[in-house]
Amino acid sequence: MARESIRNKVTITEIARQAGVSVPTVSRVVNGRSDVSPETRARIEDLLRHHGYQRKPNAPGDRAALIDLVFNDLDSPWAVEIIRGVEEVAHASGVGTVVSAIHGASGSARQWMTNLRARASDGVILVTSVLEPRLHDELRRLGVPLVVVDPAGSPALDMPTVGATNWAGGMAATEHLLGLGHRRIGFIAGPPRLLCSRARLDGYRAALEGADMAVDDALIVPGDFYHSAGFDGCNALLDLEEPPTALFASSDQMALGAIEALRRRGLRVPEDLSVVGFDDLPEVRWSAPPLTTVRQPLADMGKLATRTVLRLALGEEPASPRIELATELVVRASTAPLA
Repeated sequence: MARESIRNKVTITEIARQAGVSVPTVSRVVNGRSDVSPETRARIEDLLRHHGYQRKPNAPGDRAALIDLVFNDLDSPWAVEIIRGVEEVAHASGVGTVVSAIHGASGSARQWMTNLRARASDGVILVTSVLEPRLHDELRRLGVPLVVVDPAGSPALDMPTVGATNWAGGMAATEHLLGLGHRRIGFIAGPPRLLCSRARLDGYRAALEGADMAVDDALIVPGDFYHSAGFDGCNALLDLEEPPTALFASSDQMALGAIEALRRRGLRVPEDLSVVGFDDLPEVRWSAPPLTTVRQPLADMGKLATRTVLRLALGEEPASPRIELATELVVRASTAPLA
């Protein structure tokens, strides 16, 4: 009798840990849902039988049918494009999406984790953010799979990531300006904590070095992907004793901020300064002039991250632990040959 009592106290969390799957995956098997691979289902059912697990009627949280999409901030059209891709795949899979912003603050991240514990989740997609090691370990303990889009810092080996070919994109943007005859090319960088920012800067440097040109650090100014950083960075470059004739901003928003700085000085794009951005947000096709930029497939990145996290929730391996989608240079009217 004592042994039977111990068996009945086994939790779904413990079954998930022993099976090496997420808690929602075990819940699906308990509830007789079909969206679990046969091999995983058999492994879970063996453990359920071994422990004599008895499902309680109407047990709360047994079915999550939710994924969490977590941003550092949501005040960007870039985030909207990611959300659009995530929601398309989630909706088609019958899964809801919970969107959160943790604002880079540990308190916000801890509150989000508290909310997640209370309602359960099939998986988490983390975008350009980083979790404290303690919170990451808590996700592992709960058996909730995690996929990272554009990771901040080096991700753990067991953490699948989705990104774009940022180095190639940075190189293509710079080579485009070199091909137009520009030799003094300014660069407004993104946040150095993000791998995508560092890769775009490395691509810029590689293109200059490939053209047998020395990299002038005075032409590289810091930024944060937002309009104000592009505005301030452009002004700093224009104040140089020998200002650039072209500018590569490592986000579209910073490129638009730079164009506004030029406008306020009475300078024209591209006649006085050619400008290239990065992202290809919908709004830049309608800027004045339309912006030359590097397109990264943001919505597709969101779709792929969602497919990956749902695959992990089923107890399956990801198609690849590190995926980069191709970028593409889109030439519009904001760049022109050096006068």
